[in-house]
Amino acid sequence: MAEKQKTISKSVTLKGTTLHKGIEVSITYKPAPENHGYKFKRTDLEGQPIINALVENVVETERSTTIEQNGARVTTIEHVLAAAYGLEIDNLLIEIDGPESPILDGSSKLYVDALLEAGIVEQNEERKYFVIDDTIKYTDAENQIEITTFPCNKFSMNVMIDYKSAVLGNQYASIRDISEFKDQIAPSKTFVFLGELEYLLNNNLIKGGSLDNALVIIEKGRPQEELDALSDKYNKPRIKGIEKGILNEKDVIFSNEPARHKLLDLIGDLALVGMPIKGKILATRPGHTSNVQFAKKIRQEIKRRNSKKYIPSYDTTAKPVFDVNQIKKLLPHRPPFLLVDKVIKINDTEIIGVKGITVNEPFFIGHFPDEPVMPGVLIVEALAQTGGILVLNTVEEPEKYSTYFLKINNVKFKKKVVPGDTLILKCTLTENVRHGIVNMDAQAIVGNTVVTEGNMTAQIVKNK
Repeated sequence: MAEKQKTISKSVTLKGTTLHKGIEVSITYKPAPENHGYKFKRTDLEGQPIINALVENVVETERSTTIEQNGARVTTIEHVLAAAYGLEIDNLLIEIDGPESPILDGSSKLYVDALLEAGIVEQNEERKYFVIDDTIKYTDAENQIEITTFPCNKFSMNVMIDYKSAVLGNQYASIRDISEFKDQIAPSKTFVFLGELEYLLNNNLIKGGSLDNALVIIEKGRPQEELDALSDKYNKPRIKGIEKGILNEKDVIFSNEPARHKLLDLIGDLALVGMPIKGKILATRPGHTSNVQFAKKIRQEIKRRNSKKYIPSYDTTAKPVFDVNQIKKLLPHRPPFLLVDKVIKINDTEIIGVKGITVNEPFFIGHFPDEPVMPGVLIVEALAQTGGILVLNTVEEPEKYSTYFLKINNVKFKKKVVPGDTLILKCTLTENVRHGIVNMDAQAIVGNTVVTEGNMTAQIVKNK
């Protein structure tokens, strides 16, 4: 059964201090319709501009991720989006009355809790995934960063970090399924090395940072007088130093919490791809800049696949959804005029059929004996039969109905089909079925080449 898109059943608001600007901000998750995705609304600005949470709108990645559109921007969005993505929520309007999301406890846990309190509800539209079927890689050799994808039938992720830290050492974190996010990843706090604090504060960052929302890593102890002077300079509470370790050790939940938080950040940044991912992701030393660059690569691949010129690869050896005997229960055609051997994919809007072309096809006797070529009209017929299976699969008792084609437009024959070819037959609905009328795009593919394409209109008719 196809998965459905999800949103929340009611609005839910959180308030808190922002990490970098140190101001009080309210943020509200609101339900949104199907195919809406994630959008931020700046309610404090004139006209309440909308910012689409897409990677092409990212403008900064210094210690957090910032998006900008329509003259407005929102920063530190990764924890907000990770919570939604980790709970498999597809559609949200996120209203915010300031330029930055609240840091809360430095993790995604309170955002997750709020969304669960609001309640997650299914919608009518089918969930659309970006399915990883090949390697996509981002590499930054200078900073020893690498992020790579591998095919997998669900979302999983492994993250490795090594900052040459005597305190942290090498750390590794993973999730085998997105369902593990809520308990295993969301509670992980952000972290900072004590040596970075003065630089960040001097650059007007982490004004709202505290031991309540970040783990502070001390590689080398400092005199208490120096720590007190640093705290006083930036109007922060004084802290009692340690020789080496995590200053607020009592707040550590997981032994590998920094690696888990890097995984959390990567999920939040990948939410900017615009659709959920099915695949395995391996990441070494990821950060917001690399996460965004990697997300851009995926976004480019999504756009490429949505292009009419894109031809996906199909596993013709996969177990069929319908074999020829099941097809004969849907279609009235019989050999030698049954031109679909099997169906390897079908959903509410698309079908992929397969026809193996052998020299024994009866039409090769006369078309043409010395140079056998499959007649174009039979390629169209094979597409029509495949489209008929798609249509009849949507009705109850399909054996009581037939599909009659009313119109075939814009048919183009681009390459010969000959013995030995495997013909991939792809039909996609272009409109919802209305009054029994069906419109679809059709492509016949051999290898990586479209050999025939066109548009078809058919009518579903109940048999007398």
